[in-house]
Amino acid sequence: MVGLRTLSNRYDRTVTKEQLLDAGARASRTDLDGPLNYLLVGSDRRPGDSGNDQRSDTILIVHVPAGQREAYLVSIPRDLLVAIPPGNGFAGGPDKINAAYEHGGGGEGGTRLLSTTLTRLTGIRFDGAALIDFSGFRKVIDLLGGVRMCVDTEVRSIHTNRVFPTGCQQMDGAQALDYVRQRYDLPGGDYDRQHHQQQLLRAMLDSAGRADLRSNPIKLDQVLRAVGGSLTVDTNGVPLEDLLLALRALPPDGMHGVQVPSSPQTIDEVSYVVLDNGGNGLFEAVRGTRVPAWAQANPRWVSRL
Repeated sequence: MVGLRTLSNRYDRTVTKEQLLDAGARASRTDLDGPLNYLLVGSDRRPGDSGNDQRSDTILIVHVPAGQREAYLVSIPRDLLVAIPPGNGFAGGPDKINAAYEHGGGGEGGTRLLSTTLTRLTGIRFDGAALIDFSGFRKVIDLLGGVRMCVDTEVRSIHTNRVFPTGCQQMDGAQALDYVRQRYDLPGGDYDRQHHQQQLLRAMLDSAGRADLRSNPIKLDQVLRAVGGSLTVDTNGVPLEDLLLALRALPPDGMHGVQVPSSPQTIDEVSYVVLDNGGNGLFEAVRGTRVPAWAQANPRWVSRL
């Protein structure tokens, strides 16, 4: 316990802390003994960066039922058609959900507008949020010695022309991040990309466990600093140390990937994703304590990572 607190304190000093959640998307109080909901936004840009391409590449709702023995990673389709509220000079209106990050200006403001958009869509209020710089995570993966990813369909990267053959294989940071960005020429398109991103988070936890970082304080310090330098967090007032202590028992094999019940649809010659029957009860389950039951009743949309 003392060792974990020491590590938490060292990690806490490297993490950027910002108000990532809009007031209307924030849980009034976070109870670490109850179910928890966190918003994870993945981007290659950090707060303060500028540029025209500010859309978020990854949007995840992480639901942890009471007891912290399992977690459900709910991937929000980047092309999901939603109503984005006004903010940052944007007048508001229908668009793809990943555009909310752009309309909010990216970074801190973009995550706030995205959180508002999600809360209005789902009714979920968040216990915290994290903005992940995936380009920075490349260094983390390399420090961990790479990750083991299982490729189910051969795919050629549209970014690097690298071919990923089928089968389980060790990938370094550049390869892993290249792979999980692919969606073209995959049977499930963006749904496959979502699943691969979920797999990467699980694989990173596995690699961290195998690396036995506690016995190598120099590498541990490097990993902590790299992780901290790749994250901007909002813990809703909960000390980061307390949050890490509460989640310490979460096993990697207790992670489940969840896809939102939805389907592609072309509207006015633009490709979108639209919810099936409002998400088929998923969001109501996340707001309460019924996600395990929902997952059991909807195996089509759930996978063990």
